[in-house]
Amino acid sequence: MLSGMTNEALTFGPWRIEPAERRLSRDGEAVELSGRYLDALLLLARNAGKLVSKDRFMDEVWAGVPVTDEALTQCIRTLRRTLGDEAARPRFIETVPRHGYRFVAEVHSADTVNADPVREETAAASGRRGASEWLLLAAAGLAGGAGAGLIGGIGYGLLAANAPPPGTGAVSIVLVMTCICLLVGALGGLGVGAGIAAARLLPGRRLFPTMLGGALGGLAVGTLGRLVGLDAFALLVGTRPLAITGGSEGLLVGAFAGAAAWLALRTPRPLERAATYGAAIGANAGLLVTLAGGQMMAGSLAVLVAAHPQAPLGSLLGDALPIWLRLVSGAVEGAVFVGALSLAVAAVARTPRG
Repeated sequence: MLSGMTNEALTFGPWRIEPAERRLSRDGEAVELSGRYLDALLLLARNAGKLVSKDRFMDEVWAGVPVTDEALTQCIRTLRRTLGDEAARPRFIETVPRHGYRFVAEVHSADTVNADPVREETAAASGRRGASEWLLLAAAGLAGGAGAGLIGGIGYGLLAANAPPPGTGAVSIVLVMTCICLLVGALGGLGVGAGIAAARLLPGRRLFPTMLGGALGGLAVGTLGRLVGLDAFALLVGTRPLAITGGSEGLLVGAFAGAAAWLALRTPRPLERAATYGAAIGANAGLLVTLAGGQMMAGSLAVLVAAHPQAPLGSLLGDALPIWLRLVSGAVEGAVFVGALSLAVAAVARTPRG
């Protein structure tokens, strides 16, 4: 711990440092950070607005232990990654070339909230932040799901357009498939995102509640979507293809999406890394759904083709989709959906909130 400093808690934006507890948290959720790096962050925050020289870091953080400049550079790089900051556009840590670093965010002492009116305002602000985060996460789910649906719709539409039936234009097939997948993806993403957002309102913001929120959101949307879809097919074509995507698939994919969102929110990461992690998690979800006998989008399309072989996708999917192709398509669909949702959630995590 740094010597000669008080143990009063400090806050900046959604972040809080508690020196006595050796704890860094974001919106009430603890974030892992090594002791040395926590000391460096404390030094910066306690001297907000002032230049902290490299020599001072060496004296007060490393306590005279001989280290290279690279150690300090790596420390600042890690702090920025943890805070979701960028060197080119600093919101917290500014580089002063050849001299050191400056903490540019406004820092408050926890002791400034002792008066009752200020406590009430702080509580009100916390409530506003909670509602704002709920809306942002729900919107992130909607945007991520819509993006995944757009990608999938264009892909499946282009496949179907390779062998259009007489009287049907290739462009029309792509547009119809894109609209269908876009709608399905957006609704699925909204349900999962709303479930994750609801779980984030609970104290602690742990992994399991976030996964449960995503699972319940996916279950609700999957179940409702399946019921509406079956009724729609019954009205339009007189058949009810029962083996299509539904609540069980939504439950499993939603749980994995919740895990990916928790990871993206726990420590704001570079957007591409959050999308990569989410895609890897989503691919596993798609594989598990298929192995468990469930249907992702391609599997549902194959079921519809089996009932209506004259459909545009009939020549591509045939009467049954081979298991290896179902596994591949399931993994790809899961990767695209959860990866896109994680990307949107990570963008929310990097959004400044006062």
